[in-house]
Amino acid sequence: MNFFSSSPLFHFLLFLTICISCVNLVYTTPVKIGKGYRLIAIEESPDGGLIGHLKVKKKNNIYGPDIPHLQLYVKHETDNRLRIQITDAEKERWEVPYNLLPREKAPLLKQTIGVSRKNNPFPLGASEYSGNELIFSFTTDPFGFSVKRKSNGETLFNSSSDDSDPYNNLVFKDQYLEISTKLPKDASLYGLGENTQPHGIKIYPNDPYTLYTTDQSAINLNMDLYGSHPMYMDLRNLNGEGYAHAVLLLNSNGMDVFYRGNSLTYKVIGGILDFYFFAGPTPLAVVDQYTEFIGRPAPMPYWSLGFHQCRWGYHNLSVIEDVIANYKKAKIPLDVIWNDDDHMDGKKDFTLNPVNYPGPKLRAFLEKIHAEGMHYIVINDPGIGVNKSYGVYQRGIANDVFIKYQGKPFLAQVWPGAVHFPDFLNPKTVEWWGDEIRRFHELAPIDGLWIDMNEVSNFCTGLCTIPEGRICPNGTGPGWICCLDCKNVTSTKWDDPPYKINASGIQAPIGYKTIATSATHYNGVREYDAHSLYGFSETIATHKGLQALEGKRPFILSRATFVGSGHYAAHWTGDNKGTWEDLRYSISTVLNFGIFGVPMVGSDICGFYPAPTEELCNRWIEVGAFYPFSRDHANYYSPRQELYQWKSVAESARNALGMRYKLLPYFYTLNYEAHTTGAPIARPLFFSFPNIPKLYELSTQFLIGSSVMVSPVLEQGKTEVKALFPPGTWYSLFDMTQAVVTKEPHYLTLDAPLHAVNVHLYQNAIIPMQRGGMLTKEARMTPFTIVVAFPLGASEGEAKGKLFLDEDELPEMKLGNGQSTYIDFYAKTSNGTVKIWSEVQESKYAMDKGWSIEKVTVLGLDRIGGAFEILVDGTQVTDTSNVQFTTEEHKYIDKLEEGGDKRKSMMLDIQGLELPVGKNFVMSWKMGISP
Repeated sequence: MNFFSSSPLFHFLLFLTICISCVNLVYTTPVKIGKGYRLIAIEESPDGGLIGHLKVKKKNNIYGPDIPHLQLYVKHETDNRLRIQITDAEKERWEVPYNLLPREKAPLLKQTIGVSRKNNPFPLGASEYSGNELIFSFTTDPFGFSVKRKSNGETLFNSSSDDSDPYNNLVFKDQYLEISTKLPKDASLYGLGENTQPHGIKIYPNDPYTLYTTDQSAINLNMDLYGSHPMYMDLRNLNGEGYAHAVLLLNSNGMDVFYRGNSLTYKVIGGILDFYFFAGPTPLAVVDQYTEFIGRPAPMPYWSLGFHQCRWGYHNLSVIEDVIANYKKAKIPLDVIWNDDDHMDGKKDFTLNPVNYPGPKLRAFLEKIHAEGMHYIVINDPGIGVNKSYGVYQRGIANDVFIKYQGKPFLAQVWPGAVHFPDFLNPKTVEWWGDEIRRFHELAPIDGLWIDMNEVSNFCTGLCTIPEGRICPNGTGPGWICCLDCKNVTSTKWDDPPYKINASGIQAPIGYKTIATSATHYNGVREYDAHSLYGFSETIATHKGLQALEGKRPFILSRATFVGSGHYAAHWTGDNKGTWEDLRYSISTVLNFGIFGVPMVGSDICGFYPAPTEELCNRWIEVGAFYPFSRDHANYYSPRQELYQWKSVAESARNALGMRYKLLPYFYTLNYEAHTTGAPIARPLFFSFPNIPKLYELSTQFLIGSSVMVSPVLEQGKTEVKALFPPGTWYSLFDMTQAVVTKEPHYLTLDAPLHAVNVHLYQNAIIPMQRGGMLTKEARMTPFTIVVAFPLGASEGEAKGKLFLDEDELPEMKLGNGQSTYIDFYAKTSNGTVKIWSEVQESKYAMDKGWSIEKVTVLGLDRIGGAFEILVDGTQVTDTSNVQFTTEEHKYIDKLEEGGDKRKSMMLDIQGLELPVGKNFVMSWKMGISP
């Protein structure tokens, strides 16, 4: 929640300032800073990497004095990952803590660097260090390095600077680090978030990219928002083939990144340069390699893939009960009900309002909905109210868990009024936090935690004291107006660094509306360095606390994120607006977070504020039903917008969420795939079609997994949508007789009346579906349908798919625990025969649950069938009297705008089956005559 910047006048002035600052940032001729560094020694390190010694060439004092001696460390850590680290050669500098993001440690700083060991010298004349996939090469004077792809010689990164370049050679000062890379003009870059990108998923030249976790509404474009992800993916098309790689600068300090179209420059205000290069070469391979390093995405419980309803302003428990009753009455699926801060006593964490949410009544309510299969989640902000009668505060003071300023807990203001912020870098704080979670769970057995305002957000700026003689806040005005007595803190180099990043789009002081950056954490760590890690460190502590409760798989939703946050939590895109533009922007942000290794992501459906129109809410649920994380959430000051509030929206919700709940086994299998390989659940189309440049900036359609494409209406008043179809056959999931076939990428105008969303299944895929239901608990126990999609009319074709099932609240999502089953599905049509079969791993769990396949739907057959045979675990099924066959001819969607190919083809439904999911089956038949 963030409203201190919501007035129209503020936004107009902010917009004006941003426009002016952007012009200044992009078009001002930069002053060259120094002459770079010279490589004076390089040798092989004990771990098989390289260590080099860099010496500054010409000292200057722009942004402070140069660090004269630097250590270069290079290592091919895996076949696909190269690390290049540059730091001070003489003293240790701040790095992202290794206990937060586990990784290999670089060799200790060497006092005698430059004296090569005789037994294994790396000759200075040599300029290449080659791994399996990547090559590191360098020049010595001035020092520059490049990274090349071994297979084709393509230069992926080149830090050298010429006099004509608008950027410098390497600059390394205490509070200003600069390094750049040349880029080809036709590169397509993605990432560098979190921000709201108006141009779509592709990074746009000359837009500002500032990374510094900030509590700003997501309605603010091209501005540093809640997360810091200094990672980008680079996709290049070489001779018709797409090659992807990624670059991570592992650094938690504030930074500006300037992309000029043919170069990219980092300007960082602290820490070290710690680059990781991921070779790809496909987008999926990049995310696999990236999440292998930063941590695989967290496994999500099955119920979390259902629909969620939240609102700031559910004033008492009876309102929550009424919401649930109305969803049931409207026959709209609902799995999870949420509370914003309405359940709290005075907006204090880990408390219940004794009048509106009394403990006994809330526990009785939770017992009832848990028995039905529903779940309940509440918000939790990091600010702990300063109140001597408040047990959480008392225990926090006793355990000395808060961030300090000059030896005393730093004072800020958030929703409860005056607060202190827990220091999650302190091991004692993590223990205390887990204990508070346990205490609250005994009070109210919640099913997850929503951690908000953790950038960290502060309604005040500077060094504050609690005012004497007046109540703060007094309860009469907006809760986000600062009422403490505060004075600015700008006297230190930490609060007023020499280089001003473009914070909040206006180069705001970096302590603006957050913790003073000269405040200190555990072991003397400055907020200046650790700021963007706050939400990440809170997420880890929350995950540990939740998992300790009952040994269940935690569900956490965090607003602030950093590199690795997806290993613990889901994310939503923050305070968006109920506008058509924000609906469109949501797709890009969701897709970006999949690349960042946070696949469980979504936006507030219908917008957080102000009130959406009825038409917009119709269209938003048709998109939001296919977000990985699907939640309607509204502001306290907005009218009610639950999906049943309008009859038309309720109908669209039943249609779109009805399909989502049928696709739950597919979504859950993608959850497993994300957890094991990092693969995003929602993906740009180029993930499946990396060789098609036309898709590289497509941001109005997206894929769920590799094979299901969503093409929503994103404009007011439209009842059709222009969708781009990659080559092949696409079948409508809402009417599988409808097919689109093309040999080349082409646009097609699809009918899209108010209650319809276009969702298509691609050829060569097999997807598992179920009947659906009002709850994931009931939907997941219904019989399965296996949908097999061959290329339309193909006499020769193959398809495959998979299904993962497990006891979904186990902490780990894996095979081998006796409570999971994995199935590969295959299909082939060849020489007049169709064969469909399964290969089951660890069948016991599925067999114990009694799951069965009741129907197989085969799309794209060129002939109808005969001579049908089924084998289960190698034994022929002799009684097939209940099996029914129905066929229907595929229909072509007209209005082809280019290309197209039409031929007769059939959809075959095989019904009345009772195939155990946990047993291998083989189904085959000879094809009859062509239709």
